[in-house]
Amino acid sequence: MEKIWLREYPEGVPAEIDLNEFASLKDILEKSCRRFADLPAYSNMGATLRYRDIDRFSRDFGAYLQGLGLGKGERVAIMMPNVLQYPIALFGALRAGLTVVNVNPLYTPRELEHQLKDSGAAAIVIIENFAHTLQEVLSRTPIKTVVTTQLGDLLPFPKRTLVNFVVKHVRKMVPAWRIPGAVPFRRALARGAGQTLGDVPLGHEDLAFLQYTGGTTGVSKGAMLTHGNLVANLQQASAWLSPCSRPAEETIITALPLYHIFSLTANCLTFMKVGGHNILITNPRDMPGFVKELGKIRFTAITGVNTLFNGLLNAPGFEQLDFGALKISLGGGMAVQRAVAENWKRVTGTPLIEAYGLTETSPAACINPLTLGEYNGSIGLPIPSTELSVRDDEGRELGIGADQVGEICIHGPQVMHGYWNRPEETAKVMTPDGYLRTGDLGYVDERGYARIVDRKKDMILVSGFNVYPNEVEDVVALHPGVLESAAVGVPDEKSGEAVRIVVVAKDPALTAEALIEHCRQHLTSYKVPRQVEFRAELPKTNVGKILRRLLREG
Repeated sequence: MEKIWLREYPEGVPAEIDLNEFASLKDILEKSCRRFADLPAYSNMGATLRYRDIDRFSRDFGAYLQGLGLGKGERVAIMMPNVLQYPIALFGALRAGLTVVNVNPLYTPRELEHQLKDSGAAAIVIIENFAHTLQEVLSRTPIKTVVTTQLGDLLPFPKRTLVNFVVKHVRKMVPAWRIPGAVPFRRALARGAGQTLGDVPLGHEDLAFLQYTGGTTGVSKGAMLTHGNLVANLQQASAWLSPCSRPAEETIITALPLYHIFSLTANCLTFMKVGGHNILITNPRDMPGFVKELGKIRFTAITGVNTLFNGLLNAPGFEQLDFGALKISLGGGMAVQRAVAENWKRVTGTPLIEAYGLTETSPAACINPLTLGEYNGSIGLPIPSTELSVRDDEGRELGIGADQVGEICIHGPQVMHGYWNRPEETAKVMTPDGYLRTGDLGYVDERGYARIVDRKKDMILVSGFNVYPNEVEDVVALHPGVLESAAVGVPDEKSGEAVRIVVVAKDPALTAEALIEHCRQHLTSYKVPRQVEFRAELPKTNVGKILRRLLREG
């Protein structure tokens, strides 16, 4: 497709990025730590780590991991919310030449076991609030080393001791656990301080992340994101930011979890590259606490999903905050709603800019110009060095315009190398000429802006997180009172979409409440159905395939 979108690029944004400026994420981190040594890098709960601290602590943690005998490319899982330990563990693993496996701390034992076994992770760094989940499955995984951390471990004394005491003994947020041989995070740092961090040569082809995402089969798959993929996306993102941002001058609010690809790349990594200051919000669901934190900071940027922005807009005190420094508000992970965008502009004075991407594209593929004055309903322009193609079911490229709706396909240096140990799944999403099939239906308008009209997949998007029907249906099928079921997405004011399960019951006494409680035992909360509908039968094709489309339509 002709790159008509280049005409809409803001002044100063290049058509192509220099992929060879950096060899790896390790290269970017170490250069940033030298260049911005005295500047604040990450803050949380009133404590701040400067770039020189990040350099020292990540060096120590990397040396500790190497001291365990972990070699280049071996997998290390990180399972924690937004706390100061996260960037230390992340960068330590990357500097040691290891591959990071991000894990949602809210996973159930079943979900955690699958991801650890599938990735072959040899070590895990986990916040102890969720260590009881790991304890349940540890013996069935390849994990050899467990490093545990408490919420306040990198806060200064005595605040560290006080926070950890309150979390454990006052708020009772740490269920009892016992993992023999588990190493406390601070002890691991101390051990690493006395060891040498070996210099592991890393290039664009080396694996940086196994970033797990769901699939239409219901099997969670690890997208293989290389150092080259992430270097490319950081180069693309920082080029796109350049008209509105200045190195060493930005403060970004990081409320989305860092284990999610959006926050990982857009916040943690991109703003590290430009010497920015990440304000880590551990629990953004605590809206009063979140608003109070925002009142202490002159922030210049914030990212989030539509539901986060909507939640803030409806939180008491938010409208009274000082938004004088705010320049960039970026929404992704799910569609930004016009009403939310317009309300955000009214309250903050800055537009809510929509971006688009996938785990498989590291994630950024399209972003609206940050100089855009108003919400425009599009997902933006393909970013530098990115090709976008709209194709029909036979793979033929379509033209420009709203009457040329097809599947959006993406090509660029940020596109993953495939799914970990799943060549057949990789083949389903990659075209012969190297484009990624996104599963989203849309078109490119006359100015080059991409617009999504529907999702080709049956995936349900809950607050920016993918929920795949087959996984929910598999769990529902475990209940002895269920004959068959189908999961679909339904509109939800708070989360964008919610899960509805349509059930044909085997046991006439089966209730919706019992089924939801069953699901809570096996699924992360955002995957649990909000609605249960009982029917005598489900609509099917002549070969017996359930027609979810008809269920969504009513």
